[in-house]
Amino acid sequence: MPVEAANALVVAYANWKQAYQIVDRVGIRILRDPYTEKPFIKFYATKRVGGDVANYEAIKLLKC
Repeated sequence: MPVEAANALVVAYANWKQAYQIVDRVGIRILRDPYTEKPFIKFYATKRVGGDVANYEAIKLLKC
């Protein structure tokens, strides 16, 4: 592990339910790979998910 510098923020305590919001988009995109050799079939699946801080007051940072 790297050595932490003086006054580095090392731990975040929070009420994560209030502090952070996860956004889950509806739907999954599935594509069939047309270049896979027979008799095999390959699929590619993607799903979009994001998140951001919703309430900075619910997070407290601990200095080293």
